[in-house]
Amino acid sequence: MTETARDDDASLADRAYRLIQDDILNGVFSPGEPLRLAALKDRYGLSFSPLREALTRLSGDRLTELASLRGFRVASVSLDEMWDLIGIRTLVESEALRRAIAGGDVDWEARVVASFHALSKAVEKHEAVEGQFDKALEDRHQAFHHALISACGSPSLLHIAGQLYTRTERYRRPTLSGELRGAGGPRDVMKEHADLMDATLKRDANLAVERLAEHYRRTGDLIEVGLRRAAAAAE
Repeated sequence: MTETARDDDASLADRAYRLIQDDILNGVFSPGEPLRLAALKDRYGLSFSPLREALTRLSGDRLTELASLRGFRVASVSLDEMWDLIGIRTLVESEALRRAIAGGDVDWEARVVASFHALSKAVEKHEAVEGQFDKALEDRHQAFHHALISACGSPSLLHIAGQLYTRTERYRRPTLSGELRGAGGPRDVMKEHADLMDATLKRDANLAVERLAEHYRRTGDLIEVGLRRAAAAAE
């Protein structure tokens, strides 16, 4: 196989990975649903080889699982796993945030401010249109949280934080539907982000970490409402 052919195979596998990951995170595929290669081939227009590689990579991300003799299926979800993920994510990002506050320079501060501004504009646009899932908004949201910890100086921490972000997104995105608004009580998410940014830029590590943890806890409370409603509806 030529180097160009290998590059093409890797590119197709990356594309398959992103497409299937997005569909899992957005709830197109339900927890426990079989992921048949033939059906995926029809959906994405890709051959079995990159699809199989993508499913294997997603298994490493805990988004798919291999059922004995039955191929891959979407990984299950649970309330315990959700809170475990939020707890570990809070732990990892709190350490990364402390390191960023201690070592971040003026360029890092500028990234934080710029990412918050971009997020604010995306929220304004989203609220004006009143759509459902907004990929541009979610990209800005991820960029803001990444900017906060981007100066931590540890590629390993950033990698782990990225993995945890993806896994918690699977739980969070269903809560973006209108039917769950206000379910966890009155909440101004942009103010939570603004308060988190202010504490970070003031270099108050203890307050910043406290606000980060509270932000994720409140998200967890909302997710729990959604999971319990889904379980009750299934009974």
